[in-house]
Amino acid sequence: MTAENPLGRLDDDDYPAYTMGRAAEMLGTTPGFLRSLGEARLITPLRSEGGHRRYSRYQLRLAARARELVDQGTPIEAACRIIILEDQLEEAQRINAEYRRAAAEPRTGTDA
Repeated sequence: MTAENPLGRLDDDDYPAYTMGRAAEMLGTTPGFLRSLGEARLITPLRSEGGHRRYSRYQLRLAARARELVDQGTPIEAACRIIILEDQLEEAQRINAEYRRAAAEPRTGTDA
C-alpha cells in the first residue's frame, strides 16, 4: 500500500474508517455503548482531526463480541475482560503455531 493509493486502506482491519454513529448503527447499539467499551479499555478509537471517534473493523468485531456477551447478561466490565483474554489466547496460539512450524522445518547448514 502506498500513500498514493488510499483505497488500499479499505482492506486494512486496523484502519479507523467508521464514525461512531455508523459503528453503532452497524452493531445495532448506541454510541453510549461504544463509549462504555472505551471506558472499560476494550477499544480505544482513534480521533479524526476534528476530535471525532473513528473505529476500525477489528474494533467493531471486538465491540460485536462485547454486545453478544452483554446481551447474554454478562456485566460490561466482565465482558471486556473475557474478550481481552480471548484475544490474548488467540495471539498466543498463533505464535505457538509459528514456533511449531519453524521447529518442524528441516534445518539447513552444517552442525558441527
